Amino acid sequence: MARREKTLKEIFTNGFFKQNPTFVQFLGMCPTLAVTKSVESALGMGAGVIFVLVLSNIAVSLIRNYVPREVRIPIYIVIIAALVTVLEMFMKAFVPELAKTLGTFLSLIVVNCLILGRAEAFASKNGVLKSALDGLGMAIGFTGGIVLIAIFRELLGAGSLTIWGDLRVDLIPEQYQISILVQASGAFLVFGVLVAQINKLIFSREDRNEVT
Repeated sequence: MARREKTLKEIFTNGFFKQNPTFVQFLGMCPTLAVTKSVESALGMGAGVIFVLVLSNIAVSLIRNYVPREVRIPIYIVIIAALVTVLEMFMKAFVPELAKTLGTFLSLIVVNCLILGRAEAFASKNGVLKSALDGLGMAIGFTGGIVLIAIFRELLGAGSLTIWGDLRVDLIPEQYQISILVQASGAFLVFGVLVAQINKLIFSREDRNEVT
C-alpha cells in the first residue's frame, strides 16, 4: 500500500504539536534551557531560528540534486554557518542588547540539531515550497515552545513579563515570586512539567481520534 503524501498544511503544522521540536522531539535543548529566563530573549532566539531554518531548508532543497552524498553534511553546515553569521551581524548592528543577551547561544545555532536535522531529513528530499513550509512550521513550533517556557519562568520567578526593551509588565509581587525558576535548575523544572502536560494532551487527543 502506497504511503499517503502529506498535504502542505500537514507539513506546515507538523511542528506545532505532533512533532514539536521542543516538547516532543527534544531538539535544541541547549538554547531551550539557557535563553528562557525572559520572554524577550526567547523571542529573539526564536526569530533567529526561524530565519536560519527557513533559509537553510530552501538552500538545501535547491542544491539537493547537485551535492554528492558523501559531502552533503559539511556543505549543509557551511550553509547554516553562513546564515548564522549574517544573523549575528544583523543583530549586533540593529539590536546589540539582544545580541549581547543571547551571547554565544546565538552562534551555537550553527550546531542546533533541529536545523541540521531538518536539512538532512526533509529539505534534502523535497522541493523548495515544502521545505520552506517545513522549516517555518518547525521553527514556529520551537519558538512557541521556548516562549511558553520563558513565560512561566519569568512570570512566576521574577513576577514580570519583558517583551522588548523597556516594554515590561510587573504582575506578581516579590513576596510571591518563586526565585528558583529564573535559575538554571528552574529551567529543568518548568521544562519537565510542561513536557508532561503537553504530551498528556497530545496522547489523549490521539486516543480520542482512534476511538472515533
